[in-house]
Amino acid sequence: MKRLARLGVVLSLVTATAGCSVLERARGNWWELSREPSGQSPDPATTPEAVVQVYAARAVGWRGLLAVHTWIALKPSGAAGYTRYEVMGWGVSRGAPALRVNRTGPDNDWFGSRPHLLADLRGPEVDAVIEKVQAAVAAYPYRDSYRTWPGPNSNTFTAYVARAVPELRLDLPPTAIGKDYLPGGEPVALSPSGTGLQVSVFGLLGVMAAWEEGVEVNVLGLTFGVAVKHPALKLPAVGRLGMP
Repeated sequence: MKRLARLGVVLSLVTATAGCSVLERARGNWWELSREPSGQSPDPATTPEAVVQVYAARAVGWRGLLAVHTWIALKPSGAAGYTRYEVMGWGVSRGAPALRVNRTGPDNDWFGSRPHLLADLRGPEVDAVIEKVQAAVAAYPYRDSYRTWPGPNSNTFTAYVARAVPELRLDLPPTAIGKDYLPGGEPVALSPSGTGLQVSVFGLLGVMAAWEEGVEVNVLGLTFGVAVKHPALKLPAVGRLGMP
């Protein structure tokens, strides 16, 4: 019982710390917060090799208490710049597409939240991966649709691309709400990393077992789980507690 009590205290402190950071951003004018480059994407002028990167940053406003926003950036060999793909809800109700291209730079802060690098592939063999990513982006079925919960949203998009491109071996964080929303209402699919399977009921209830992700249970879009490859607890709002 004492161990459980200590664990509860630790979880409360971690959650409170994360919440304070998000609330600070939410209190101000979020549209005025930093969108500067974070310096994590290599400079195309000095890095001619192909690059694919996936990022996650805490969402804007109250959503940031629970969720992250994810996106994909890529640069073919010899290209002078990156192409950034992401799904956003702003303006969709007025006819804007949900899928946005190059709204900002590949690794820019997301309105005051420094992005976390989830995947980083480089080298001559990555050009073939880029072609698969571009094909998956073109095939994404919700290019003009967005729903914060349970999806389809930005994390639904990133997970869709990841399933189509298993070379990414993408382990999306537990705070990527919407990643378990399977297109077309399909009940079974590969995990986003491609290293296991998941069962999902419209992104609201489900379970996943995979080498990269470990074991996850989805309850109303919130993820609880245990990572095996890099041992950690996976919790709503908090994210990972354990090995990075």
